[in-house]
Amino acid sequence: MGPIGVRRSARGHSPGSKVTAAAAVTPKSGPAPKMAPPVALKRSLGLRSACAVIVGNIIGSGIFVSPRGVLTHSGSLGVGLLVWLGAGLASGLGALCYAELGVAIPEAGGDYAYVAEVFGGLTGFLRLWLAVLVVYPTNQAVIALTFASYALQPFAGCAAPPDASVRLLAAACLLLLTWLNSRSSVLAARVQDAFTASKVLALGLIIVTGIVRIALGHSEWLSPSRSFAPWRPYSAGGVALSFLQGSFAYGGWNFLNYVTEELIDPHRTLPRAICIYLT
Repeated sequence: MGPIGVRRSARGHSPGSKVTAAAAVTPKSGPAPKMAPPVALKRSLGLRSACAVIVGNIIGSGIFVSPRGVLTHSGSLGVGLLVWLGAGLASGLGALCYAELGVAIPEAGGDYAYVAEVFGGLTGFLRLWLAVLVVYPTNQAVIALTFASYALQPFAGCAAPPDASVRLLAAACLLLLTWLNSRSSVLAARVQDAFTASKVLALGLIIVTGIVRIALGHSEWLSPSRSFAPWRPYSAGGVALSFLQGSFAYGGWNFLNYVTEELIDPHRTLPRAICIYLT
């Protein structure tokens, strides 16, 4: 018994005691700590709201303002129609490119997200800085001023509305829309749907009026000899300016890419909405 006791004391504890010691050293396994969910935008925009975003941004003040500039700078009605066709084709190609970009890089931010992904963060920041300080404020200012001018025109009669009233109403509209978009994307989408329906209705009335006029026999401007008769000399600069006016009217086809992360199933909703716009 003596030698055996000495060997046990030299080796340490018995096999049973070794298991007990190992179990005491090993940390107890428990439930894994819960990870905080990643910060992301709520996907609440379906196909109908996505189409309303595109149509609502395209059918804006531009379509009611640009026709005068297109006809003035193109030189004739026929060339003006060709300019509208060319601007529409260019916008359609751009929309298809953005549909592919939106599916390949499904991130919110539009131009900023794509430029930052391809050229790096600095270039993306410069693009975003230029858009926030120059591009979008001027675009929204033109739209707001046009809306305010049209809204106040019935109260001014034949005269032009006062500039101060137009600017004040335009600023109030911008503040209201900013509050709506910051409040809730769903609420902003519903307001967008309502305004889109009203603008489509206004365009429908204009189209129906034109068809009725043609049916009554007022179709002299449809003959090529009359439609391509210039009322001013043709020039490359004039056609370029008219194309710019037409492109402004089609502007807005890329706005859906700014809310890609808010789309329900963006890999299907984004291209479907853009294809519906093209039709």
